[in-house]
Amino acid sequence: MQCSTMQQKLAGRREAKAAAQKACAGVRVAGASARVPVSTVRQATSSVRAASRATSVKVQATATVEKATAPTGSLSSNGAGTRVMIIGGDGYCGWATALHLSARGYEVCIVDNLCRRQFDLQLGLDTLTPIATIHDRVRRWGEVSGKHISLQIGDICDWEFLSQAFTSFKPNHVVHFGEQRSAPYSMIDRQKAVFTQHNNVIGTINVLFAIKELQPDCHMVKLGTMGEYGTPNIDIEEGYITINHNGRTDTLPYPKQGNSFYHLSKIHDSTNMLFTCKAWKIAATDLNQGVVYGVRTEETMADPLLLNRYDYDGIFGTALNRFVVQAAVGHPLTVYGKGGQTRGFLDIRDTVRCIQLAIDNPASKGEMRVYNQFTEQFSVNQLAEIVEREGKKLGLNVEVTSVPNPRVELEEHYYNAKHTKLVELGLKPHLLADNMIDSLLEFAVAYKDRVRHELIKPAVDWRKTGVKVNTMGAAVAQ
Repeated sequence: MQCSTMQQKLAGRREAKAAAQKACAGVRVAGASARVPVSTVRQATSSVRAASRATSVKVQATATVEKATAPTGSLSSNGAGTRVMIIGGDGYCGWATALHLSARGYEVCIVDNLCRRQFDLQLGLDTLTPIATIHDRVRRWGEVSGKHISLQIGDICDWEFLSQAFTSFKPNHVVHFGEQRSAPYSMIDRQKAVFTQHNNVIGTINVLFAIKELQPDCHMVKLGTMGEYGTPNIDIEEGYITINHNGRTDTLPYPKQGNSFYHLSKIHDSTNMLFTCKAWKIAATDLNQGVVYGVRTEETMADPLLLNRYDYDGIFGTALNRFVVQAAVGHPLTVYGKGGQTRGFLDIRDTVRCIQLAIDNPASKGEMRVYNQFTEQFSVNQLAEIVEREGKKLGLNVEVTSVPNPRVELEEHYYNAKHTKLVELGLKPHLLADNMIDSLLEFAVAYKDRVRHELIKPAVDWRKTGVKVNTMGAAVAQ
């Protein structure tokens, strides 16, 4: 790795950031008392990058700590009076969404059982970025923004807990991220497969009952996955397909082909939601999300204690995030099999905006809407080529290697998924431009001393899933 070249480039960027900070020093916020014009804060926040934790969390010297900045959205109140419960609000997408909505005036309540943190302890994994406890996160957000986020720690599979949370908060919308979200985790062994199905399916059923019995006008926004569709040899529609068969026509849910016990749990969720929309007139939006990448949103970078998690391991790390970390530490980019596997991708900044659009434009009672939530399609090979090219521009020695595919999936296939509905609602996508990869690589290099190389390789083989508990076998790739 040509470290000196990379360090020179990063040093130049830090100097530019320092100059920008000096220019906007007058708009720093201490607590919630400051009142600054939105345009001024927007200029300031776009210049500040918090790349390290302070006080309770130690970080490397390469990550620059900067003072807290009021996020631009915290001065907006277009969501005022709207009560949003975010189940799974301590997770990767949930935390970013909670801050995004809170900053824009929505009244937010996070509900989480903290199981994502438990998975790391269970398997010996860790996020690239050091993250604060959820209590410290929520407290610091209040200090930085002047906005209060309610916090309920508990399991939505526990009806007594969930019913009390619903009764006390009375949500207008429920955003449901609260599921075990890793396909590899669900394939570790029988125990993890059963946990995934029970946690995801029963949790969602409980939420549907809570809406029916306790808050019947509440709108449900459920995070599904594009993986529900599989890789059919026809175009993928947004949720429904019109079929002409033997002279008759009907519009039906698009066929689902899950590729893991995780994906199958999501399919069960969608089916249960569709049924309850018909039977109980629940209003629901099912967001079939693509692969999310990135770590920075305006709010999560407003203070070191608000920093989001960044997974790079073989169980929870998504393809692009993994490749970026591998490039930063000089590890070959690990392409599974032939690398022709094609999926939809989106920036985490678009994830939070899609959630807001779904809330601001709710489904009608009895309606089950389905939106495909992604912005671009890439094959694994294309992603590897992009990271390799941009890494070399920054002086990194990036190599690409093919490893045996631990999954059972098509490695070369047709893939064309529709994704127009969220754009029609107003989504303006952040596309995967070269400068985005550049930014991700810079971020990964700042935290590269936290990378554990043994966690990079795939640790779960779909063909070997068995009844024997395999927690420790999956913890570190052999």
